[in-house]
Amino acid sequence: MKTKARLLAAIKIWVVIYPSITLFLFLFGSLLAELPLYMRTLILTISLVPWMVFAGLPFVEFIIRMFK
Repeated sequence: MKTKARLLAAIKIWVVIYPSITLFLFLFGSLLAELPLYMRTLILTISLVPWMVFAGLPFVEFIIRMFK
């Protein structure tokens, strides 16, 4: 049972993070390209972790609850 719950959690996270990273890099990739990798990673995580925790994952949970 725990394995199924963890797999579902991983899928939910992927459903939010993949399009978020793609959109972020599409919008800001050229601006960030000049920065060193560690700075790009820092900016990406500072931006996307709060998005994931406070908006992206709650939205996915809301959508899933609507279909249950």
